[in-house]
Amino acid sequence: MRVQYKEAVQLLTKKLILTGYELERAKLCATLFVDASRDGVYSHGLNRFASFIHLNREGYVKADTQPEVTDSSGAIERWDGKMGAGMLNAHSAMGKAIQLANSNGLGCVAIKDTNHWMRGGNFGWQAAEAGCIGICFTNTKPNMPPWGAKEPRTGNNPLVIAIPRSSGHVVLDMSMSQFSFGKMIETAKKGKKLPFHGGFDNDGNLTDDPDTVVENELSLPIGYWKGSGLSIMLDMLVTILSGGRSTRKIGEDEVEFGISQVFICIKPDLFGSEEENNTMLNNIINYLHQSELLKRSENVLYPGERTLKTRKENMENGIPVEKKIWEEINKL
Repeated sequence: MRVQYKEAVQLLTKKLILTGYELERAKLCATLFVDASRDGVYSHGLNRFASFIHLNREGYVKADTQPEVTDSSGAIERWDGKMGAGMLNAHSAMGKAIQLANSNGLGCVAIKDTNHWMRGGNFGWQAAEAGCIGICFTNTKPNMPPWGAKEPRTGNNPLVIAIPRSSGHVVLDMSMSQFSFGKMIETAKKGKKLPFHGGFDNDGNLTDDPDTVVENELSLPIGYWKGSGLSIMLDMLVTILSGGRSTRKIGEDEVEFGISQVFICIKPDLFGSEEENNTMLNNIINYLHQSELLKRSENVLYPGERTLKTRKENMENGIPVEKKIWEEINKL
């Protein structure tokens, strides 16, 4: 089934108010969830809303708390997320990083004791739409083995990089695992296999069975040892900059909460005009688009290009959502 964008935002806002959010925060939180599904990231949009409400009711997410600044030095700030809603904390942190970048050329906000930001790409788009280069990353609970190990000791630690462009922003949103856990859970519910190996089975063999990977929490690092190393470095960076919990500490709890994140913004027109930057970006994209294709049915796309197409289709036709999930949201 499909639901209209405004209808989805209105329903989620209503459910969030009932959960303890004041009106404006409820509207923003609902919008961020719906934006994820609108842009085709269904695993971190409407599909994840019910579990988010349950985390609030169980006390892991605090509806009535807002982040506060604990330290600052020039264009860098350190925040305490107060265990508030991860997507609202992230939106505020990126907003402040944008302000700092507008004043200083560069801004950075590191936040501890926050929660899952759901679709991290939202905050890359937020930066790009404000005319800034955006870089943000987060740690997670241990759900990926360091290369050569057979137990989860690293996180899939998502990374977002966004570059503003007048004819379509370029936004990369990726985790350090071959597939996000949300995507694997979504695939498993459909009774399908992953298109490529996504993790390891009980014997340490690569598998395309999403149920096995999710159960074992042994996702496959992108680039094998390279993805494993990048995951470790991102965890170290967010821990040092925020003063928050590392993947190791997060893994001591049964539920993932109290994570650490970093939001960085850079003004791209410090040394060149917007027109010059757009020309450089367009030249790169045109070069990529002119690649000889392996299959005629597929095109080479820059990060974020498919998102813009999906966004347009879903705004015109309604956002796809499973009937069971929509009914579950209505019953919350």
